[in-house]
Amino acid sequence: MRTFIAIDLDPDIKKTLSLLIDELDKGHRNIRWVKHQGMHLTLKFLGEIGREQVPEIENALRAISKEYDSFSLKFKGTGSFPPGMKNPRVLWVGIEEQETLEALQTRLEGELEKLGFPRERRKFHAHLTLGRVKTLVNLKETLSLLEKYKDRNFGEMKADKISFIQSTLKPTGAEYSILSEFELK
Repeated sequence: MRTFIAIDLDPDIKKTLSLLIDELDKGHRNIRWVKHQGMHLTLKFLGEIGREQVPEIENALRAISKEYDSFSLKFKGTGSFPPGMKNPRVLWVGIEEQETLEALQTRLEGELEKLGFPRERRKFHAHLTLGRVKTLVNLKETLSLLEKYKDRNFGEMKADKISFIQSTLKPTGAEYSILSEFELK
């Protein structure tokens, strides 16, 4: 089973970001946009795991969730990875730097490393993926709009739980199901 750990988004934030995607989507098939129901803030991608690993991962998440208070997430600005607009692979909405979010993600990395999951080599950059670029054809208008929103506020929500999620890949895109959730204190 393919899994990851994330913060699910409030319905209002999902609606706002879905409207942004609708505006950015110019009907080209060169970007695979994130679907409304699939919007989440990934904290740690675990990849393929065996069912027997689920309890130990859940125990780690349960312990970590008791260490952190709920906190605010502010969605602001747009951009791409890699940075710049010449060869984008991922289009995203940013999340204003948040000390608790970074501490939580670092703690997850450490605890999950003890369970055999390698640390991410890249520095954690809090963002929400809007779409993945398949080809660079006909992107000019979309990238201009993305640039237009580079400083825009898209809303705020309270992060009050972390979710352990299964991702099932299908021809129509990934389908997500929450295996378990852990309330922050």
